[in-house]
Amino acid sequence: MADAPKEAQRPAQEPVPVDESHIAATYANFCRVTGTPEELIVDFGLNKQVVGNSPDTIGLTQRIIVNFFTAKRLAAALMMAVQRHEQAFGVLETDVQKRVITPPTKA
Repeated sequence: MADAPKEAQRPAQEPVPVDESHIAATYANFCRVTGTPEELIVDFGLNKQVVGNSPDTIGLTQRIIVNFFTAKRLAAALMMAVQRHEQAFGVLETDVQKRVITPPTKA
């Protein structure tokens, strides 16, 4: 008898119950990733600078430390969410210079 595919051998994953009663939401438009051989450290903060100004200190407000297994699952989940967003609303350009609209010059 042939072996069943690996997917068929796995039991269906049950959703993990979560408690959101103590969650705090914080806005961030800056992140920094550092780490150790065992963990990734992701710091989030608010960059108050407008394009072209010299940078002041960016105040970090949150630090999330995860192991590399969790980081890989997070990366996959974020990529999936971004792909769905881009399918619905168009490509997200991360290069600020390419997003800036320059007024046409008069000849």
